[in-house]
Amino acid sequence: MTTAADIAEIYIAAWNDTDAAARRAMIADTWTGDAVYVDPLAAVEGHAGVDALIAGVQERFPGFRFALIGEPDGHGDHVRFSWGLGPDGVTDAPIKGTDYVRVEDGRLKTVTGFLDQVPG
Repeated sequence: MTTAADIAEIYIAAWNDTDAAARRAMIADTWTGDAVYVDPLAAVEGHAGVDALIAGVQERFPGFRFALIGEPDGHGDHVRFSWGLGPDGVTDAPIKGTDYVRVEDGRLKTVTGFLDQVPG
């Protein structure tokens, strides 16, 4: 993971991977062991916490997929990108957010997420 686009794409790929074993392996490869994820609805730590969070979102929104919105950007060890979550194939996702990521040694260290649009 070297560019902002690479970091955002692998992050989104983990959220979309419904194969639990493959997702856990991806998280182990791309997140630090002491990684922290926080957004308005959740706060988790470590690989197991991230995996459980992703599995929970997949269970709550079956058939939904994450997709990048626009181009990720960043500087130094910091990356930001926007995403949409909706049924596979929709062009305007009902849920949208922006995440700010800090990378350490090429791996995700902290993610701070913001929800930009949620259904009423």
